[in-house]
Amino acid sequence: MDNCIFCKIVEKQIPATILYEDDELMAFNDINPAAPVHFLIIPKKHLSSLADAKAEDAVLLGKMLELAPKLAAQQGCAYTEHADGSKSGGFKTVVNTGPNGGQIVYHLHMHVIGGTKL
Repeated sequence: MDNCIFCKIVEKQIPATILYEDDELMAFNDINPAAPVHFLIIPKKHLSSLADAKAEDAVLLGKMLELAPKLAAQQGCAYTEHADGSKSGGFKTVVNTGPNGGQIVYHLHMHVIGGTKL
């Protein structure tokens, strides 16, 4: 997509603080963070929104969900269940879809937010 800001980040036409990159996914810090830890995970393949994902995108979506806790832990937001049954840490994942869902950039992206009790 010619005017997609996230496609331009994938193509390295716009700078970003990249936390992770492979052949299919990229993760980078949000430029307007809502918490001490706030990064985005995007597919390199342009999908306008979650509503545009098809059955063939299921593996890609699963990879996004699998990557979230790994990167959250690297950023200091690991979720931990302790031996005594107590729990600590954690993060929130958000996928905004469409105007009523709060989507601003029309390239599928998952927000991973943590660092404070949300």
